[in-house]
Amino acid sequence: MSGEASSPNRNGKVNRVIRIGTRKSQLARIQTDSVADMLKELYSDVDLEIVGMTTTGDKILDTALSKIGEKSLFTKELENALERNEVDLVVHSLKDLPTTLPPGFTIGAVLKRENPHDAVVLHPKHKDKTLETLPENSVIGTSSLRRAAQLKKRFPHLDFKDIRGNLNTRLKKLDEKDDFAAIILAAAGLRRMGWENRISQILGPEDCMYAVGQGALAVEVRAKDEDILEMVSVLHHPDTVLRCIAERAFLRHLEGGCSVPVAVHTEVKDSQLYLTGAVYSLDGSDSLKETMQTSVAASETSSEEVDERLQRVGVTASKISGAAQDRAERLGVDLANLLLSKGAKEILTVARQLNDAR
Repeated sequence: MSGEASSPNRNGKVNRVIRIGTRKSQLARIQTDSVADMLKELYSDVDLEIVGMTTTGDKILDTALSKIGEKSLFTKELENALERNEVDLVVHSLKDLPTTLPPGFTIGAVLKRENPHDAVVLHPKHKDKTLETLPENSVIGTSSLRRAAQLKKRFPHLDFKDIRGNLNTRLKKLDEKDDFAAIILAAAGLRRMGWENRISQILGPEDCMYAVGQGALAVEVRAKDEDILEMVSVLHHPDTVLRCIAERAFLRHLEGGCSVPVAVHTEVKDSQLYLTGAVYSLDGSDSLKETMQTSVAASETSSEEVDERLQRVGVTASKISGAAQDRAERLGVDLANLLLSKGAKEILTVARQLNDAR
């Protein structure tokens, strides 16, 4: 393999060294270590080396993510290293990965999804409250237009302000100052950090639907490295793959991104994949939301030839039914088309313009 190094072990046998790229934040390292541990368990003869990097999104902390206008804030530097063969694979939070990857890259594994919902973390002085019972004009910190749009409509008595930084930084800003009554974070990150005790409230889909890919980890590789692709493909979690393909297809077809409020909710039940998708104006007053479903049962009678190396919205999942993946992708496109036919483009265009003007 192109970027592979090798080193002799104690017995003089040469082992492969696979280098894994990651952001340097504590959460990114925890996530990357969990992937490395799974690979070590599966491939005892492989030596893994973790390479930490700082991304644009980690450096620019005084500007809202939605204002920076860069689609690959947390991924570009990692992908550059992948392109230069400095690393062999990269671990990301799937929600950070754009729905169209740079040429030559693919998502070789989507791991089993942690709880994808958002969580409320309250300032210690409000510890027994909920968003509903917080005092009038309490300030809630979130850097997400998606969260703010949904919660402004649901809880009009609250004020929403940007808060940036990694999880540690945001929790410190909450606890050590009086600027925020609460902050909204992904439950998955808090759980992976071992900070479940800080979760005061999990927001269900009726309050706040989640971001595309939220809660899932993705392993990005060079598409031509078939041995690495094969190695990481065993980490795919079939239901998570199908849900995330549908979500990413929905977002891509809407031409959404972090600069517009788009939210999803997915579920696989009895071989049916359900996708709920929504778009919002910045203040949440205007919105469109619909649900569609499709069968993702693998057809045993179909003689259709499916290219299992095909990428679907950037994902290569060679061990999962190609027909099921196609139906998941079509579901996302069909739901996006339904919302577009009802005026989603206008809502998103205005949201983008207002966000740019802020």
